[in-house]
Amino acid sequence: MEIEKIKQIIESIMFAVGRDVSIQELSSVLELTPENIQEIIESMKVEFDEQKRGIEIIKVNNGYQLCSKKENYDYIYQIIDKRNKPNLSQAALETLAIIAYNPRITRAEIETIRGVNSDGTIYKLLEHNLIEDAGRLDAPGRPTTYKTTEEFLRLFGYTSLEELPELPKYKLDENKQIVIDDILEDSKSNENNSNENDEEIEYPNNEEKNI
Repeated sequence: MEIEKIKQIIESIMFAVGRDVSIQELSSVLELTPENIQEIIESMKVEFDEQKRGIEIIKVNNGYQLCSKKENYDYIYQIIDKRNKPNLSQAALETLAIIAYNPRITRAEIETIRGVNSDGTIYKLLEHNLIEDAGRLDAPGRPTTYKTTEEFLRLFGYTSLEELPELPKYKLDENKQIVIDDILEDSKSNENNSNENDEEIEYPNNEEKNI
């Protein structure tokens, strides 16, 4: 089969299914090795970019999906039904972030971090298919654990959870309050610089500077 025909089939499959398609699925249908499929898709991605098309192929976990260009979203949302886009509250975003950074976390653990009941928020995220059941924890009561879905990755533009921004380091002080190490180090650094500058300043007649 000609390479252009293979590309045409792959594009048609991605467009028709409307979800990410795994390398294994395409390999089985086209009777090609996974390596060949991946090489062809990568070349398609380059072609789409060079042709400045309104669609692109993105990688989602172990598969690929056809989607519209991010820079055109403002125009697209004026046409499509905006009700399909989840409207997330601050509480929902906080809970979603906790689950994203802590896969297989329980409701009790989420509530410990947030300090409030999270039943309604978790239900809402499940309803929007942004999180899912990740199985039962091997602990008393066998509590349900949660993890983010591929819909979460698509919505926020990530290929995998490994692309999440790195969280700042933190620790608890003597009052059990969170102290961000990065901020603390910057503060100490600024304080040291300030002290060094103060030592270099000489005031006439040994008078202190009035502030």
